[in-house]
Amino acid sequence: MRLNEAGLANHKEWEEKGYALPKFDRSAVTENTKKRPRWIHFGAGNIFRAFQANVVQNLLNEGVLDTGLIVAEGYDYEIIEKMNLPHDGYSILVTLKADGNVEKTVVGSVVESLALDSDNAVSFARLKEIFEADTLQMASFTITEKGYSLVNGKGDILPDVKADMEKGPEKPASYIGKVAALLYARFLAGQKPIAMVSMDNCSHNGTKLYDAVSTFAEKWVENKLVDTTFADYIKNPQKVSFPWSMIDKITPRPDPSVEAILQKDGVEELDPVITGKNTYIAPFVNAEECEYLVIEDAFPNGRPELEKGGLMFTARETVDKVEKMKVCTCLNPLHTALAVFGCLLGYDLISKEMKDETLKKLVEGIGYKEGLPVVINPGILDPKDFIDTVLNIRVPNPFMPDTPQRIATDTSQKLAIRFGETIKAYAASPELDTADLKLIPLVFAGWLRYLMAVNDNGEAFALSPDPLLDTVCPYVADITLGSDFDAEAKLKPILENAKIFGVNLYDVNMAKLVCDYFKEMTAGKGAVRTTLEKYTA
Repeated sequence: MRLNEAGLANHKEWEEKGYALPKFDRSAVTENTKKRPRWIHFGAGNIFRAFQANVVQNLLNEGVLDTGLIVAEGYDYEIIEKMNLPHDGYSILVTLKADGNVEKTVVGSVVESLALDSDNAVSFARLKEIFEADTLQMASFTITEKGYSLVNGKGDILPDVKADMEKGPEKPASYIGKVAALLYARFLAGQKPIAMVSMDNCSHNGTKLYDAVSTFAEKWVENKLVDTTFADYIKNPQKVSFPWSMIDKITPRPDPSVEAILQKDGVEELDPVITGKNTYIAPFVNAEECEYLVIEDAFPNGRPELEKGGLMFTARETVDKVEKMKVCTCLNPLHTALAVFGCLLGYDLISKEMKDETLKKLVEGIGYKEGLPVVINPGILDPKDFIDTVLNIRVPNPFMPDTPQRIATDTSQKLAIRFGETIKAYAASPELDTADLKLIPLVFAGWLRYLMAVNDNGEAFALSPDPLLDTVCPYVADITLGSDFDAEAKLKPILENAKIFGVNLYDVNMAKLVCDYFKEMTAGKGAVRTTLEKYTA
């Protein structure tokens, strides 16, 4: 059983093994898409293959859509060369359900795969042709938050970006430079309207994309490299819109246990590929069943009827409320708490942590007791229902191979938004008091304890990647379990860092509590467990 056009010709063999196959005429859809493209997506990664591509497949199966997806990869061209093209754009979606059922779907809605590579003359010319098409309604993105950045960690403009701004749209090398060049092609073709839709998991994602693209447009106009009205075109939402969105679906790295299921079925050539840029890709994606995509309904050239596939379209203000609900209260803080303590307590799967009554009480307390009082109900999703689903279906799903170590990545960059916003809301409220927050400071103390890179049994473990490790780890480097030390003297520079926590913990009278918790967690082996049990009882 080969995952390509020829291998899928034997429908019966695949269907007998339980695979749902595309029900539409793929050759007709491919031809129609190439002639009348409506949706191009940038970023050929797992979330796109598991979510957007599957939504389009369902709508093609139902006859709601008659065009498929075009995908462009601008960071790692090997994904296209080694995965998309050999498999004729097909991929396998393995949905791991909380009840133990596994759904296997061959997704064939991606009918054209291109490299966003200005050195590839044929591919780049085709991308310009797509952007010149009257029918193109949207370009969407899952390129990660750093994909929109024009500067490095120190704030210096990236070399490729600087060169592109000086040379113009002819042959750009930077990601956003190439995207801006494609928009310039659309501008020259008649200032045609389009929605540029970031679907990345970051706050106000549409504005991040707009800021990056408009900066290029302004620089090119300033340097007399493009028509003087190009910047006006980008800034006109009736021509080019940059909607906000909120996306939520867990798609961990392809797991060996899932690969084994497919191998047993007889699917060939499943070996994952690790590219030269360390991208880990396979012909299949494993994902949870729950998914949410809320998008600001701002599409100047119209849009497909994606609401029939479960996507939610609403006002920008509502998207913002949904995003804050998820990121600041109802999901992300709970994930971070489980990640930190999962690493300390030796867990290798997030789902296993939910069988630990102490950790279960911890995240229930953070979500229901400390978080919900400051959540603004967005209307289209109920916050309590959302947390119920997170804690009863999503996180406990024993078939989801997601690890605390993966989620602990970049924790220093997450604490401010995931917990700091709740603290600020308490501080600003006449009815609430930051002194009532007991579990959020416990997570902060847990993170500081985590930075010691010693688990609760006293064994060393590897910290997950984080840009601030070199900055924060030295403050706890000489602390050993059972030693006597002045916690405040050691930790004060971290506790007063508002960039890490969203607030200066001294300003909200939380620093002492964090220090007290930290001292308790370092009392000796087993102290993390003892402290958690004490404060979640």
